[in-house]
Amino acid sequence: MLKNYMKEGQKLPLFGVGPYIIYGIAVVNIVGIVLLCYVLKIGILDEPLTLIFRITGILLIVLGIAIWYIGALRSDMDDSITENKLQTKGIYSLVRNPMYSGWWISLSGITLMWHNVWLLIFPIIDWLIMTIALINTEEKWLLDLYGDEYAEYKKTVNRCIPWFPKHAEKRRKR
Repeated sequence: MLKNYMKEGQKLPLFGVGPYIIYGIAVVNIVGIVLLCYVLKIGILDEPLTLIFRITGILLIVLGIAIWYIGALRSDMDDSITENKLQTKGIYSLVRNPMYSGWWISLSGITLMWHNVWLLIFPIIDWLIMTIALINTEEKWLLDLYGDEYAEYKKTVNRCIPWFPKHAEKRRKR
């Protein structure tokens, strides 16, 4: 089990509910892969779709790992948590939860490696699980801790899908 170290005065756990969300969606994907590809053996695609699914899967895996890496290891998030500061710069200006997003994108890529049309529903199911869990846990904690600062941040930056901040889109339209 991952250990959440706590510095005196630290208000949030280092890992939060993250491991549970990620393990949960990974288990959902594994059950889906086993059930659809090995037990029921339905929806499996043939060439050339096999190659397209696998190339797309590899690209998503690499993209997801990169997003996770930047969010987890290159963003000073540990310092922000231990110092009770809201992290909004770097990759956190593109997505509020890059570590979850990275895992979600990678798991979507892994699912594509089985080139099964029925497995295409799993990234949507995973996104729903992740979204519901985040809304009911970490987002409430962050709103309680940071108040209006977090509320404003939520208005401009997507929860799980990396994208340009909404205020930047408005500037580009002018």
